[in-house]
Amino acid sequence: MNPFPARGLYAITQCENKFPDDIIRDVKAAIRGGAAVIQYRDKTSTDKLFIACELAHTCRQYNVPLIINDDVELAIQAKADGVHLGKDDGEITEARKRLRNGAIIGVSCYNSLERAMTAELLGATYVAFGRFFPSNSKPLAAPADIGTLIKAKQAIRLPIAVIGGILPENGAQLLAAGAGLLAAIGGVFDNDPEHSARAYQHLFER
Repeated sequence: MNPFPARGLYAITQCENKFPDDIIRDVKAAIRGGAAVIQYRDKTSTDKLFIACELAHTCRQYNVPLIINDDVELAIQAKADGVHLGKDDGEITEARKRLRNGAIIGVSCYNSLERAMTAELLGATYVAFGRFFPSNSKPLAAPADIGTLIKAKQAIRLPIAVIGGILPENGAQLLAAGAGLLAAIGGVFDNDPEHSARAYQHLFER
């Protein structure tokens, strides 16, 4: 079981119109560029179990945790390191019962400090806030406020991830406000994933 880092690039797969080999290749490139966490998020593929198993194998080779988005059963089948739960994806306590001991459970908190504090009490591994900037992957998602992020850093002890249109050009202000992990899809995978991931790394080296 790969440990969950408190800081770093949290790369979320971009799967639309891509073959499984393309997805796996891109993830390897992102890890070479410095991605600290990989999340397998896939709304279109018919080979999800195959892809998830291949990504789990890849991530184990690099000692990078693989998180499965929204799907506890797929996380179990693929022997992934954990799962990420949105508001409609089931309860933390139920996921904890079904997953292996020490499994990572992340929770989307949107712009709710109360949801994050509850997630901590229920045993979540990390919380995620967002969206902070316009996002192509979730254009209709409600915006999150940097003020919520500042309060969360003071109120909870879990690692904090942020998501939503985050690029190397705008990520620094979120790190300064209390985020530890910058989650990105297009910012990593729209172009050369290895080069893009390295651009994020400079933010964590400052």
